[in-house]
Amino acid sequence: MNANSCIIRGGSVVCADRVLPDHDVVIVDGRIAAIEPVGAHDFDVQPDAALGALPVVDARGAYVTPGLIDVHSDYVENVASPRPSVVMDLNTSLYKADRELVSHGITTIFHSLSVYGAHVFDHKPIRDFGNVSALIDRVAAMRGGEERDHLIRHRLHMRVELDSVDLYDDIERYLHSGKVDLVSFMDHTPGQGQYRDLLLFGETLKGYRDVTDEEVREIIQQQQESEKLSYAQIAKLADIARGRGISIASHDDDSAEKLAFMDGLQATISEFPISLDIAREARARGMHTVAGAPNVMLGHSHSGNLSAREAVTAGAIDVLCSDYYPAALLDAVFALRDACGLDIAQAFALVTINPAKAAGIADEVGSLAVGKRADVLLVREISCGAAGATAGADVVGAVRSGARGAADGAHAGARGAVDADACAGAAADAQGARTMPTVTRAFVGGHSVFRSHYPDQPLGYGRDADEARALGAAGAGGTVGAGGTGVAGVGVAGAGAASGMDVALAGNAAVASASFPSVAEVR
Repeated sequence: MNANSCIIRGGSVVCADRVLPDHDVVIVDGRIAAIEPVGAHDFDVQPDAALGALPVVDARGAYVTPGLIDVHSDYVENVASPRPSVVMDLNTSLYKADRELVSHGITTIFHSLSVYGAHVFDHKPIRDFGNVSALIDRVAAMRGGEERDHLIRHRLHMRVELDSVDLYDDIERYLHSGKVDLVSFMDHTPGQGQYRDLLLFGETLKGYRDVTDEEVREIIQQQQESEKLSYAQIAKLADIARGRGISIASHDDDSAEKLAFMDGLQATISEFPISLDIAREARARGMHTVAGAPNVMLGHSHSGNLSAREAVTAGAIDVLCSDYYPAALLDAVFALRDACGLDIAQAFALVTINPAKAAGIADEVGSLAVGKRADVLLVREISCGAAGATAGADVVGAVRSGARGAADGAHAGARGAVDADACAGAAADAQGARTMPTVTRAFVGGHSVFRSHYPDQPLGYGRDADEARALGAAGAGGTVGAGGTGVAGVGVAGAGAASGMDVALAGNAAVASASFPSVAEVR
């Protein structure tokens, strides 16, 4: 049996258009082999000559979802440049980002790297073209180690600012190279797009730089008069992209005329449309429309533009991206369910199958379907205690009271397995209790790449059945319940496990001989 085969048992399986409760997802050789009601197959009890008996992961009480797909993320810039004047080692930065992103459920990331002519707000060395070019090359090199040397799938979204006239030849070269997976055309000239409000532009500029009103006016004039890529140049770049199968995106659309222009270039994505009317117009043209998940969490645009919640509810936005805050992607799904009444399958589609379609990768990933690559998450709603609890408070007290009662470790061990329903009921009964969506297990291509266990949660909790049995043997007189769902006498807390992936880079041509220290598992 290969290491990328297993049965994910008894979860609520989130498909593209519905949720299937109490279902198994069978993974064989890194792909989804079956999605069936619990017990409809016997891969775990009747060993196959080729497969053997498949290990079982307990998913009861969890959502089993596709891995999240993020088509626009600047996050690697923050990892590589934690201070404006500092640039860390780029190889290390990508691999550290790799581990952070998977903990938020992101299994396919489109690193959004910007090609600028001028740095108006602040000068970040990480956005110097030399560093951008180096990052592009390193992201491309990571594909060679996919499902071997790192945890998630890394792709490139090249953001082309229209003032990058001097870099035109470089942009063209990269589009021809096969290293670019998505290209967007941006124009941040004040007076249109995101900064159509010049007062907003001025206030934003002052947040970055110590400038006077007169200097703001000078910068606005300079930007408005600066040379831009010509229509012929943009059209040629778009033609190269289409020929290479690269998805094309527009950015900060603020008029029907701009949409028509980008539609003429066969752009299929409208990123961050400025208003609800423009988002609706883009959808009417058959374009995928993208809004930021942080916008959903904040309840509004930080730039005073389109409200993502309003637009999603109106059916005008069909894709969410993390933009600058990876944790928001999963949180936004549940915020839309709870605050806007969105069906959970519809909400997950915004961060799974819809971005996969937009990026042209839906044949392989983005949904749980037989034959697709097994990029799968277990997502649980973890008790966070009472709303407004202060730092240091017992945030899992409600769970403790329901799952363990007053029993000591020996008594709990004798009890055997903890019922997940008891845990959930205790949290619900606690006054002001709230929950937080949390990735407790992640698989990429069937490989277990992340595990996270929480104290006093059901011991099944995404563990393999053989692991639950081992933990049961360690408990004070503990026994394992049916199916090896876990033992209450053992308290285990965990953080991101790499399941044998030490992020060694041997064999990666770009960083051959490099290696990184990596915590594989914390118990």
